[in-house]
Amino acid sequence: MPAKQPGKIIHTSMRGKVVDLDLLRQKNELVPAVGNAKVNARGDELGPGGKIVRTREQILQDYYEEAQGAPDEKTSGRPKITAIDKVTTESKTTENDVNETDSQWIEDNEGNFVQKKSTRSKSK
Repeated sequence: MPAKQPGKIIHTSMRGKVVDLDLLRQKNELVPAVGNAKVNARGDELGPGGKIVRTREQILQDYYEEAQGAPDEKTSGRPKITAIDKVTTESKTTENDVNETDSQWIEDNEGNFVQKKSTRSKSK
């Protein structure tokens, strides 16, 4: 069970030895992390030979500069529809189109649209 001191948590091992995890983290801050992430334990980006290319602060600053604000209208991928476009698209539909589509499809009891069965009887 960890023993508490002001601002520090000191763990004791099963054999009774004191283990200070904060001190271990500080000592190994610049050691490259295990895996293929190419960062050290602190979060700095490492280059060839384990040299620091960008610090953790620079990476965070770049991230927050890019993530600031709402996305641009130009990059959203959806065209912006104006009131004029809505009026022109609505006026293109005629009553014949509406009647034709209404006669082919009906809504069943579950709310699904199914093709209307023809009322004509098949002659043999």
